[in-house]
Amino acid sequence: MYRHVDDFLQEWSTASNGTLQVLQALTDDKLQQNIVEGHSTLGWLGWHLVGSAGYFSYLAGLKVPMIRQEDPVPTTVAEIVTAYENVANGIKEEVAKLSNEDLLEVVTGFKAPMPKGALLRIVIDHQTHHRGQMTVLLRQAGLPVPGVMGPTKEMQ
Repeated sequence: MYRHVDDFLQEWSTASNGTLQVLQALTDDKLQQNIVEGHSTLGWLGWHLVGSAGYFSYLAGLKVPMIRQEDPVPTTVAEIVTAYENVANGIKEEVAKLSNEDLLEVVTGFKAPMPKGALLRIVIDHQTHHRGQMTVLLRQAGLPVPGVMGPTKEMQ
């Protein structure tokens, strides 16, 4: 749980930049890549990161650009990247307006009421989880895996 706005902003900068690197590694022709038939595709996962960041932010009381749940997964990487950049910048701008005390405010949360600072932790953890899934699919698709947390095998 975050208790200091600056702590979140520092981690958000690193985490959202890492997610952006993974999204930018996608190619339009590989958006349908999945591990097996019927599982999440690279395109769906990227779009889910856009939607979930907006949704969790909404639960935290932040006013950031959101997509509608019924919006179809875009057919181009550029659309996903632009939408993610918009939501990531929106989160940064909105959280920068908060005080440390605001992080203790109890909000609806995803499953139960929780402090806003705890919900912001979930935003980062959730995207890290799906970003990891995407790196496996990138490799499976024959695309380079960016060094989000350090050098990848492709960089050695």
